[in-house]
Order: sequence, then C-alpha cells, then structure tokens
Amino acid sequence: MLEMLEIKKLIREKGYLIADGATGTNLFSMGLESGYPPELWNIEAPQKVAENHTKFIQAGSDIILTNTFGANKHRLKLHDAQDRTYEINFEAAKIARKLASKCKRKIIVAGSIGPTGELITPLGQLTREDAIETFTEQTKGLKDGGIDLAWIETMSAEEELECAILAAKNNNLPIVCTYSFDTHGKSMMGLEPKDLVRLAEKYYPDVIGYGANCGIGASELIGTMICLAKERKNKAMYLIAKGNCGIPEFIEGEITYTGTPDLMAKYASFAKQIGADIIGGCCGTKHEHIAAMRDALNSNQSSDIDLELIKNSLGNFSSGNAALIDRYLNPNKEVKPLLKRKTRRRKKNTS
Repeated sequence: MLEMLEIKKLIREKGYLIADGATGTNLFSMGLESGYPPELWNIEAPQKVAENHTKFIQAGSDIILTNTFGANKHRLKLHDAQDRTYEINFEAAKIARKLASKCKRKIIVAGSIGPTGELITPLGQLTREDAIETFTEQTKGLKDGGIDLAWIETMSAEEELECAILAAKNNNLPIVCTYSFDTHGKSMMGLEPKDLVRLAEKYYPDVIGYGANCGIGASELIGTMICLAKERKNKAMYLIAKGNCGIPEFIEGEITYTGTPDLMAKYASFAKQIGADIIGGCCGTKHEHIAAMRDALNSNQSSDIDLELIKNSLGNFSSGNAALIDRYLNPNKEVKPLLKRKTRRRKKNTS
C-alpha cells in the first residue's frame, strides 16, 4: 500500500494525476448483461475486469478504481450476494493490485465505495451504526486486497458520506470523496459544493481530497468544480473532477453518452485550469476518451477561466447551476429582493 506522502509526491511531481473512466460502460461492451451486478465479475470473470484496468493504464491513467462501486451488503443483497461482501471486495482489489505491481510506472489503486442505496434514519430505515458497519466491512476487504486509498464516490447525503469516511478511518486508509451534483448544482439531497467542502475539510488529514463525479455532463461538472475551487479553504487538499462523458441519451432502448474524445479532452483542460489535481471520467468514459484527456493535459497551458468558452466547448449550464456559479464567483454581489405583491384590503362586511 502506498503511503499518503507518496501520493502527494506523485501529484507534486506531475502537477496532476489522471484517474480512469467508467467501469460499467466498458464491462457492458465486454458482455456484461444489463441488470447483472458488475461486482460479481471480480469472481466470475476476473480476466475481463483486469482487461478493463489494463486498457485504462495503457491510455494513461495514474489511478484505477476497483470494480466495487456497489459492493456493499445492502446493494449486494439485491442479488442474494450479501454474504460475499468481503470476498468480492478483496478479489477486486487483488486484481487491480496485481496489475499495478507489474506496471513500470507508479499506479495508485483506489477502492471504489458507492452509496448503499438506503436512507439513513429518520428519512429511512438505515441506522448510522449499520451504515458505518456496512462501509467498514467493504473497506476491510479492499484494504486486505491491497488498495492504496479509499475512493468514496457518487454520494448525495452528508450523513452517509460521513459514515463512509469514518469506516475508512477505522481501516487507516487515506480518503478522497466526491458528491454527484445535478442540474441545480446541488446533490440529490439538496447539498451544495460548500457543504462538501465543509465536511471533507473537517476530516483532514484523513481525507486528502474531494470533488465531483458523475452528474449530467461535462459542462455541469465543470461548473461545480468552479464552485468547489472558490469555496476551498485548505489548499493542502486535492480537488477531484470525474465527469460523465457528455450527456446521457436513451437511444434504441439503451443509455448512450454523447461525449467524444475531443469533448472530454477539452473538459480535462478546463478542469486543470480551474485547479483540479485529479482528473478522470465517469459514466460513458472509455479508454479512448482517457487517452485524449492524457494528450490534452500533457500540452495544456493554464489560462483564466472563461465561462463563455466553457459553454461553447462543452454545452450550456442549466439555469440553476448558472445561478449557483454566479453566486460563488460573485459572493458580494447584491441580490435585489423580490417585490412584494400589493394586496387589496377587503372591506369589512358590516351587514
């Protein structure tokens, strides 16, 4: 397992690190059937999981995420595999670790930890204690299998993210964490970038980085990264951008992502200009997209952030996200209060 200081050294030497792309998207292209849990392939088809990692390493990824996004007992219970939680996570980490060890350059193995799919009390039935135990079990398997850090991703609720952080702390692992933000620039549970910054920085130095992943397209994620960069207070912590490959569309019964390698290359350049230290792709991102991002980052020159250029290159921001970006960029901007509508006072009926 890499020491945290080694991870920091890698980022300092290169200036940034390239994470990998999608897991599900690429495993589907290898024969994974829709509705079947990709995590079971760590045991049933480890050679295909390894092939996906290998292609990302060849494309330029410095960080590969284990095939364990849904490998917690609550998600696995949907497939009657909850009793195999430790085994699945251990095997996934072992696959990635073996490939990283063979590589001539340093490859960081990150243990992917996604949400449970449950709501924590009082909104749901999942207790805080059960959530911590759930993530602790998953993280233990990942650590024993050889991961370098815990990569907590696609979270939307503060309580659940905090439980995952505490579980990784229990296993003495460096941690990075990301929320998924929607068209309003907020998570599904209504959290803003400032809420993620507050929670993540509270747990420094155990949490070494935070950012955004998934979402609904590269432009929206770049908008969120602008907000995170403006809100960040602890400059020793790293910013992470791992956006979807363009916008998902439902075509002929399947989800298709519209992002081209050129679009993802531009997205990566914008992310670096904003200040992202770790840049990768999420849903829809294939190996050719990461290769294009690698080439763009190698030649990228820093410049001032141009919102119009971002929109022209990646697509418009939603109105909600645009308003949030404006508020983060112009915190002292005076907001005119809404005018109260005058109401006619009713004449008292004296009859």
